Amino acid sequence: MTKEKMEEDQEALDLAADWADISQGLRKDLGHQLHGQWIKPIQLGTFCKETGTLDLFLPTEFSANWVTDRFADRLSLAWKIARPDVKHVRILVHPGRRLPELRLGNGGDLRLPANDRDQHAQVSGGLSLGGEEFGAIGQGTVGIDPSLTFATFVTGTANVLACNAAQRMASTEKPQFSPLYLKAATGQGKTHLLHAIGHAYLSNHPRARIFYCSAERFMVEFVQALRQNQMIEFKARLRGFDLLLVDDIQFIIGKASAQEELLYTIDALLAEGKRLVFAADRAPQALDGVEPRLLSRLSMGLVADMSPADIELRRKILESKLNKYASLDVPEDVVEFLARTITRNVRELVGGLNKLIAYAQLTGQEVSLQLAEEQLTDILSANRRRITIDEIQRTVCQFYRVDRTEMSSKRRARAVVRPRQVAMYLAKVLTPRSYPEIGRKFGGRDHSTVIHAVRLIEDLRQRDADMDGDVRSLLRQLES
Repeated sequence: MTKEKMEEDQEALDLAADWADISQGLRKDLGHQLHGQWIKPIQLGTFCKETGTLDLFLPTEFSANWVTDRFADRLSLAWKIARPDVKHVRILVHPGRRLPELRLGNGGDLRLPANDRDQHAQVSGGLSLGGEEFGAIGQGTVGIDPSLTFATFVTGTANVLACNAAQRMASTEKPQFSPLYLKAATGQGKTHLLHAIGHAYLSNHPRARIFYCSAERFMVEFVQALRQNQMIEFKARLRGFDLLLVDDIQFIIGKASAQEELLYTIDALLAEGKRLVFAADRAPQALDGVEPRLLSRLSMGLVADMSPADIELRRKILESKLNKYASLDVPEDVVEFLARTITRNVRELVGGLNKLIAYAQLTGQEVSLQLAEEQLTDILSANRRRITIDEIQRTVCQFYRVDRTEMSSKRRARAVVRPRQVAMYLAKVLTPRSYPEIGRKFGGRDHSTVIHAVRLIEDLRQRDADMDGDVRSLLRQLES
């Protein structure tokens, strides 16, 4: 290997390492969803040392324009900090990638490349979006994840309304509302429900035609059809579906013409009694850059909120996933630990469980609380909300209606001792404080007093349903 070649390889490795650091920083700043949607697909191009120009590639013109408009300055600044020799950052369409062609042939057949490997698919009467084909049920359910059904969706108080509304939308009876708008934060199950609706609807309506895509993909295909002067065919195909499922509708912002086409499509489908389901991470009124007429259509049916999963639902989800690992012993204290500490979203909760089980199986170790704490450090630190002993004392006093000073007083009346013991127990469960530290926050009590309180409440929770209910209620309040 020549010296020049070795230098080129080292330069490529250095660029890749810098990009990994920059990408990780942007993920923390922008959040998982925005990063995954726009930053993660970026590929490193060439770096010209003479001009100080670095090229970054994206697979489509739409995504390249989007990233240029919204993140170009941030990307440029990050690269200049990481490498002072970078003077300019260009965001371009990858020369080896192109948008999928949308060609509508005679006789109603649609032919287009299924992916970048130039495989081709032909679907009678269907529409392909970015390699995903959607045709009549007789063609199968390509694009709908076979694992995301109502049977695998775990319900609780946080999502029961959305789940029931989704099942009604997929039933044989005409729904009382349309469109259905599923509103949930990232990782709470709205995409799961979209796929489940598709499965159930196709089961109940064997000859139905379904359209499923993300809002971004809808806009990409709209622009493609517009450029190829195929808008009439695009509209006819789009409005020929019986069920329209659009995910991440918050990304429909911008492109007034695409918004207008979606608006007309909604009106046309509703006029024919067809069904529409949208999903987003915010309420319709909170969508930025969406014209008022489209907002009114999105909110005219039922807006079903999906709240973050409470601890009971998180437990149920973990237990349902563990049914797949019947041969693996996962202690109850590990399940309780995961349910109590990974609270941001269901996706992270399930991901943490999968990571823990995979590590245990690959290394031959037993699943334990210590292993969970060691291997899930990143997930746990991202989810852990700092609960203070002062906050615990205040919440317990409000719950039991005792004065805050009783947490530190010497009174031994049962009416104040039991709340004080509950507060000590919660302080040990919810904070990293040691027994002596907890004792000092409760009037300078000895650590043995705290240990006694923790063990007593643990025992009472096993024997006394009322005490267990009190502790569960307090945990929900403190962790919400």
